[in-house]
Amino acid sequence: MIIDIHTHVFPPEFIRHRTDYASDDEGFRLLYGSLQSKMIPVEKMLESMDASGVEKSVIFGFPWKNDRISKTHNDYIIESIQQYPDRFIGFCCLDPFNSNAADEVIRCLDAGLTGVGEIAFYNRGLDDDVLESLKTIMKICLDRSVPVMIHTNEPIGHTYQGKAPITLLQIYNLARCYPDNKIILAHWGGGIFFYNALKKEVKESMQNIYFDTAASPFLYDSRVYKLAIELAGLEKILFGSDFPLISPTRYFKEIKSTELNQNEIDNICGNNAMKLLGRESK
Repeated sequence: MIIDIHTHVFPPEFIRHRTDYASDDEGFRLLYGSLQSKMIPVEKMLESMDASGVEKSVIFGFPWKNDRISKTHNDYIIESIQQYPDRFIGFCCLDPFNSNAADEVIRCLDAGLTGVGEIAFYNRGLDDDVLESLKTIMKICLDRSVPVMIHTNEPIGHTYQGKAPITLLQIYNLARCYPDNKIILAHWGGGIFFYNALKKEVKESMQNIYFDTAASPFLYDSRVYKLAIELAGLEKILFGSDFPLISPTRYFKEIKSTELNQNEIDNICGNNAMKLLGRESK
């Protein structure tokens, strides 16, 4: 089964009035203020899934600063998984600094969502205040054994919209601060898994860290798959497309160009996600 663990969908109302929403939220304006930035409803997601052979997608919204907008977007995710239970798995997305963030996570998990994310801080790094803001959410997710997806990116290289000023040390501190949580680091975790080659401490500190492949064709060459298997472990790699940013078919073409065997491909493209999300066949 092919599972795309990283996709974004928006209510049609948000798409129609994106300019209004962009004026009120700096992070949203950064990523979606331009009409060139793709925003899609769940129906378009289904069309893409059918065309590319993706059987299930994890869908989520955006970490809005406004509580009301965040709740509306999460409601759309909840409604979508209820309407298409065989195709969608939902995560709750929000800004952890919101005063009712913990209540919203509980509400969404009670309504059938399966994790939290993609939590992102596009205009700052994962500093101490950010780590503190995650404390209650992480406790809820730990108690319920559901994953949390955090936006990360490589700290060097070319700049692009949404590239936050995150350091490898900050990503590492996140892992050490919440060692028992199941954490998915989006976009290959900024490449922090390369440091698993160190003899001491790092590998042990990232026992519960997973890495998704979102935006990989924009960021890394295809060798990253083999390197990640060697350094992070096959079971820690999750296929995520970041659709509609990039079509899943582009990933599949790239993966087939590598020397990955079928077992490795199957695990990356679905089996690992099934295990992480508790969706394994009985």
